[in-house]
Amino acid sequence: MINPFARILDSFMGRGSAAVTVPPLDGALKPNNQLEELPEGIAGASPDDSALWHGEPLYSDKNRLMSVSGAVVATMSSPLTAIATSGDRLAIASVDNGLEIFDANLKNITPTWDKRIRNLTALTFTDAGALWYCSGSSRLAPDEWRRDLMEMNRAGSVGMADITTGIVRVVKSRLGYPAGVVGLSNGNVAVSEAWRSQVIEISAEGQIIRVMLDEIPGYPGRIHRRPSGGYWLTIFAPRSPLIEFVLREPGYRKAMLAELAPEHWIAPAYISGQSFHEPLQGGALKQMGILKPWAPTRSYGLVVETDADFIPQRSFHSRSGGTRHGITSALEHDDTLWLTSRGCCEVLSMRLKTQGENA
Repeated sequence: MINPFARILDSFMGRGSAAVTVPPLDGALKPNNQLEELPEGIAGASPDDSALWHGEPLYSDKNRLMSVSGAVVATMSSPLTAIATSGDRLAIASVDNGLEIFDANLKNITPTWDKRIRNLTALTFTDAGALWYCSGSSRLAPDEWRRDLMEMNRAGSVGMADITTGIVRVVKSRLGYPAGVVGLSNGNVAVSEAWRSQVIEISAEGQIIRVMLDEIPGYPGRIHRRPSGGYWLTIFAPRSPLIEFVLREPGYRKAMLAELAPEHWIAPAYISGQSFHEPLQGGALKQMGILKPWAPTRSYGLVVETDADFIPQRSFHSRSGGTRHGITSALEHDDTLWLTSRGCCEVLSMRLKTQGENA
């Protein structure tokens, strides 16, 4: 337990949890332009999550589930927020309908859940067939993730849903926006806790076993297992000293949330630099049309390959001056990495043995 006196001292000295410094992009996270140099992808309205079903990658795009071949697999009544597959089972989370289960013929076989499941950000089936979910917030929808961050909420949870009996069990609550989950070989799960910029291991009993990866220089999102071992971890938005400073100024932060439109907040975003009215435009970011190298960015494109212990091995970037930002899922299939970009509204593909070999 943190000593209250130590917390006060840290706040006075500007260190520890009160520091506004951000870990550098270094080592395996050294910046490159691999994502920005990819060819034109599949245009979409708002591609978000991805999964492999019947040997073909699928992705969610607002209220539709699409295949990379261009076919519309399913259409829901509200935007999709997460998808997962296991054999012939397809799990879909949407804004209005919560969690639904479908069979191989897309027949709805959803049981009657004994608890309401809402605001889901990620789903995964473990090897044992258990369906785990992440709820980013108990009261805010996934599209309000920026408000959740700026309000410094810790209202997320991770749980299990039995698709046969309908029993829902909340495994761990009071998390800082869990946005990704994947099963581990020991029966536990790895969860990306975005607002604490870490990946943690959680047991089925709700114990935090260990911090697998911390001090991430961004907000980690969904996690997908690599076929050859290890994982793909997406970083959907960057951290910056400016945003860290705003988070530590409650008076300014609350006034900003109350008086300004969300697009004008000093907060991370899926894409930035699109409007003159955005914060820190003009001379603060650009001079004579050229982006300053030291200019703070509110959006970034980043996906990280890790080993089985979540140690980063390499990464692919779209830097602050690029457009392939807001990477929210990364699915590997047949040596191709499929990436959904909320920033440029595209589904990107990368041949790992050729395009990704120099990262």
